[in-house]
Amino acid sequence: MTADPVSYLLIERGWEVVASDGDRVGDVDEVLADMNADIFDGLTVDQGLTKTPRYVPSERVAEILEGRVVLDAPAAAFEAEFPEWTGTPPG
Repeated sequence: MTADPVSYLLIERGWEVVASDGDRVGDVDEVLADMNADIFDGLTVDQGLTKTPRYVPSERVAEILEGRVVLDAPAAAFEAEFPEWTGTPPG
């Protein structure tokens, strides 16, 4: 039985983040959103103590399930495709 998709509003710090191939790439560190306008900008992914968090824009989130966020890229491409988090979304 698979979990039903949920809203970005339910994402919590510590949820597992997995790549499109099912490999774990880290945990949700922060959800970036404008709650007043109901706009999900993306999230930051904590990869562990020795690595800088990565920024994942909302359009790269393939699915949100209870306790898990699935990305649209494989684990091997994670660091190349998602920039280090500098405190503001790139662009």
